[in-house]
Amino acid sequence: MNVSTKPVFTAEDHAFFRENGYVIARDVVTPGLLHGVIQMIWDFLGMDPDDPGDWYRPPLTRGGMLEIYQHPALWATRQHPRVHQAFSELFGTERLWVSFDRVNMKPPRRPDHPEYDHKGFIHWDTDTSKLPQPFRVQGVLALTDTTAEMGGFQGVPELYRTLEEWIRTQPADRNPRAPDLTGFEITPIPANAGDLVIWNTLFPHGNGHNVSDRPRLAQYISMFRTVSSAEWTAEWEERRQDRVSRWRDRLPPSADWAPGDPRGWEREHGRTAELTPLGRKLLGLDVWEDVS
Repeated sequence: MNVSTKPVFTAEDHAFFRENGYVIARDVVTPGLLHGVIQMIWDFLGMDPDDPGDWYRPPLTRGGMLEIYQHPALWATRQHPRVHQAFSELFGTERLWVSFDRVNMKPPRRPDHPEYDHKGFIHWDTDTSKLPQPFRVQGVLALTDTTAEMGGFQGVPELYRTLEEWIRTQPADRNPRAPDLTGFEITPIPANAGDLVIWNTLFPHGNGHNVSDRPRLAQYISMFRTVSSAEWTAEWEERRQDRVSRWRDRLPPSADWAPGDPRGWEREHGRTAELTPLGRKLLGLDVWEDVS
């Protein structure tokens, strides 16, 4: 596979990220890898992608988040060099671990299936009452071309830019994970297939209302700093071993937001993903050299 070595982001991209809280890494994942994840989604759901009438039943839940974490197709995109490079450029280091995140299949609204008419939301995945916070990011990969009408990623850049000032105007009992959006405008953030949207964890974000005639298909991918061997602790080693076992045994992460698939589809019918040398480091199976 020929992978570009040129930077993912320009100086203008970095400036935009600092100012607005998000940035788009354009065309970082190849069509073949995207197709693998799309096929995995329909296999997991047991649905016909060409029959819209088949998209509104279990195991799909309201909002469209799917409880699948360790499938080889997911690892193929996670360990793709350009994905790692995008995160590395923002963190200023290649020494990263990748998250165990889900995928999303959000079908269009249909009057005969109001139970699946998820109108969208804005939130934070962090407690914004605790500032300042270490630099952390999240990300989502568009698996197909995703327009503003398809219920894809959205956010509130103005609130991100004025967050600390805005917090001082809010009541003490405000919800630190769900902002009052009075006076703010939600910005849809369209993306093409293969684009990776990365945002600062303090960026208020969510997904929108799918008023198109196509499903929104996306894979969440994030990375975070790990430490050098000189900084290694028993806690990091315990975390590393837990990650390796969950990859090997095809298990969800240990988190409140990851209840797992009650059918056990991934564990029963899947296979453990093969990892490249980069993928082994992103998991924690191999240790990053102390070079950056």
